[in-house]
Amino acid sequence: MKRKHIWMISIFIILFLMAIPVFHVLKTKWNEKETTSEIPKGYTNDASQLNLTKVDTIIAVPKDKTAIEKQLQEILKYAQENNLKISIAGAQHSMGGHTIYPGGIVVNMLPYKHMELDQKNNILTIGSGALWQDAIAYLDLYGKSISVMQAFSSFSVGGSISVNGHGWQKNSPPIASSVLSFTLMNDKGEILNCSRTENPELFKLVLGGYGLFGIILDVKLKVVDNKALKYKYFRLSPEKYVQYYKKLISDNPKVNLVFGRLKIANQEFLEEATINFFEEVDEKPLPIKKQNEKNEEVKRLVFRSSVRSEYGKRLRWDLEYGMNKVTHHNIFSRNELLNDHVSLIENKDPNSTDLLQEYFIPEKDFNSYLKDIKPILLQSKLDLLNITIRAVNKDEDAFMNYARENVFGFVFLFNQKKTEKEENEMKILTNQLVDAAIKNNGTFYLPYRLHIHKNKMRKVYPQADEFFRQKKKYDPKELFQNQFYEHYK
Repeated sequence: MKRKHIWMISIFIILFLMAIPVFHVLKTKWNEKETTSEIPKGYTNDASQLNLTKVDTIIAVPKDKTAIEKQLQEILKYAQENNLKISIAGAQHSMGGHTIYPGGIVVNMLPYKHMELDQKNNILTIGSGALWQDAIAYLDLYGKSISVMQAFSSFSVGGSISVNGHGWQKNSPPIASSVLSFTLMNDKGEILNCSRTENPELFKLVLGGYGLFGIILDVKLKVVDNKALKYKYFRLSPEKYVQYYKKLISDNPKVNLVFGRLKIANQEFLEEATINFFEEVDEKPLPIKKQNEKNEEVKRLVFRSSVRSEYGKRLRWDLEYGMNKVTHHNIFSRNELLNDHVSLIENKDPNSTDLLQEYFIPEKDFNSYLKDIKPILLQSKLDLLNITIRAVNKDEDAFMNYARENVFGFVFLFNQKKTEKEENEMKILTNQLVDAAIKNNGTFYLPYRLHIHKNKMRKVYPQADEFFRQKKKYDPKELFQNQFYEHYK
């Protein structure tokens, strides 16, 4: 009888312990409010949710190529006659007012998303307003895939080119490397073809130029074959990341996609890492399947349940590690992996926002940088949700290049309350992290909050003065404007 009681108590304890993480995740769901912050008429905002700005008007462009050219020329004429500025918007995932100018005209490019594939030469011609998820679905029909793109497919092509995003494709420079050419409408309403041989100076300036030189219309991109990929991972000490990256990734010709992750729970903070990679296998990739919305919501809730919760952060790390073991050696298609939507980590709390920061560190300074950021992050009161590591090869194309040699990109995601107190704390933290990057011969990414003084920005981007001189050369009346330009010029 005694043994039976002990057995029953043991079972109860096990069930109770299993229920704790389930309850924690469900509590996140119960506490969420299914309300979104409505943008008042006559205003616009971006992904930061901290740049609500009154504008003159928001104009969505037409889908047709001939119609869009005519309409944009009329908008340019109207803006100049009425002394208005023009900003260019896609999915608006930049976070520093890069698609916004107070009292200006916002040109919404999202409707312009036509596509045409040259199968013989592996070139996709695409409208700049198209989202990457549109391109992936289209290319999947032909067994092709995007060459270089960011981790989420809900960004626009033109927006990604304007910020010169980077991806998690092995041995890849930023997106600029995959752009063959694009057409650009300048301040005079002229349409220019820009490539490495035609208007090459303008080509370099527009890639990572934040919409300051004109409106990108049609883009020609390199595409690659869709592949069947097998998932693998390796758990290690962060100090050995570079060493094992060479062994597992650089020296392995089968690797196609790769990212790393650092443990950010206070318990063993930055003391564990994983390298997650996908190897090509000799199988035909399956077409993209309709994603299971229930599973997507579970993954989102596990992520959101780590917000302002030490237990949630440990739980997420343990669950992801457990899923790694479950999915180890599973087969995926390349397109399936690239087709993740930002809704997978969607924040439904109207009182807070999630903010990204990225720093690019040379290989030789990797461990020193890790050592420097650890006390900074531990002392900060802001809620760190994630640190991902992605290798980025040297950028030979963009004028405002952040990868001047092969680097490792550290991608930070923070949750911040929409209060003046936490905004000030974020500004302090950002400057501390920038200083750590500078100390370790690194750079910081420009599409995020404008917390860095322009003089410090020029320490990291010494070419900035020339960039802004070129801006006035190609757009002397400064017709194309945004808050990024106002802050740093």
